[in-house]
Amino acid sequence: MNDFESGIFRVGITRDVLTSNGQPIFGQAVFEFLNHPGLVWEYMEESTVIRPEHVARYDAICAMLTRFTPESLGPEKPRLKVIARFGVGYDTIDVPTCQKAGILLTIAPDGVRRPVAVSAITFMLMLAHKVGIKDRLTRSGRWAEKSDHIGTGLTGRILGSLGVGNIGAEMFRLAKPFDLKFIAHDPYADPKLMASLGVELVDLDTLFRNADFLTVNCPLNESTRGLVNANKLSLMKKTAYLINTARGPIVDESALYQALVEQKIAGAGLDVFEVEPTPADNPLLQLDNVVVTPHGICFTDECMQGLAESAFRAVVDVMQGKKPPHVVTA
Repeated sequence: MNDFESGIFRVGITRDVLTSNGQPIFGQAVFEFLNHPGLVWEYMEESTVIRPEHVARYDAICAMLTRFTPESLGPEKPRLKVIARFGVGYDTIDVPTCQKAGILLTIAPDGVRRPVAVSAITFMLMLAHKVGIKDRLTRSGRWAEKSDHIGTGLTGRILGSLGVGNIGAEMFRLAKPFDLKFIAHDPYADPKLMASLGVELVDLDTLFRNADFLTVNCPLNESTRGLVNANKLSLMKKTAYLINTARGPIVDESALYQALVEQKIAGAGLDVFEVEPTPADNPLLQLDNVVVTPHGICFTDECMQGLAESAFRAVVDVMQGKKPPHVVTA
């Protein structure tokens, strides 16, 4: 008897959610959300891309960074009903292919809203206090040089956001006690929400010219790819910092490197890169005024549990014939 005849709803979980010791990054307890009669889950075989045999085997796939491309579909009508992303971005998923095949794509904004907003503020604080440089001074016994690296006070400074959706709005909520001024550029922002958060909506050039800490909080798409380029970086203050916790290709890395070495801006905090993993010889990694993390600064127990819970709930909704929340494709 096959899965269809027995009423089995089969769920595949991509292996990029496993740590080096083979344990899921979100722990075991969250699997309780998949504890439903008729639902069977398993870790998929190791692969960087969803393949036709996966589309034919599973009713649902929960994916971290594993890609879904036009080549993921086979010639037959897919069994796959939903791809539930452990995350909010979906540039790893070919949306038109999902739509063509009638496959739902869901994301998990509730899981990343607070952790990524905290991550942006973490970078802001590290850069303002030059933690990266002072860490290296301390480790190498160069205490006398600390006076050469005076940080930036936050009171009255301007925190800017390129894009101000769920994460950007949460960042501004969390940053209120620092007595910063808030500006943002986002043509889709809700003016009433921005006013309630004390955020002034400005044009793109004004954002780059005025922000002391410019955070990138927009999705990667054709209109934002390479948006932070040499021209825009040239508008920034020499004392300003760029922070990117969104997607690497939004920032032109070669232009950013030139701006940093030529001291056109003060520094950068980067969790994401144009190519990931970024090569070890990426020149940005050699700069003292850059703080870097491996597309994982927001990886906390809170974040991982929230992502898994959201994805698993979406899977169960589909199994039960309900429309899950946060659907990208309908």
